[in-house]
Amino acid sequence: MPKIVILPHESICPEGAVIEAEAGESVCEAALRSDVEIEHACELSCACTTCHVYIREGLDSLEEADELEEDYLDKAWGVDPDSRLSCQAIVADEDLVVEIPKYTINMVSERH
Repeated sequence: MPKIVILPHESICPEGAVIEAEAGESVCEAALRSDVEIEHACELSCACTTCHVYIREGLDSLEEADELEEDYLDKAWGVDPDSRLSCQAIVADEDLVVEIPKYTINMVSERH
């Protein structure tokens, strides 16, 4: 079973976490199931940028982002070459290291 290392994030996961993922589930689904509350304003439907993450290790094991995901990533805060929407990053059979950005663009979040 692949593992996802979530790097420490000031408010979402201050200690960081190591979680188990099922091959075929998204990074966001695995995180939420493990009580790592990644924002997901569109309910994992690839219609926003709130679940943007950086895949710091294991990016090559993921399917490439499709055109819709790329279009949304163009709107996300702090995009870099390792950026993915966690709702669209489907876990394969390799471990991943994930960093949650410091900021997200979410005009409706009650946590901001």
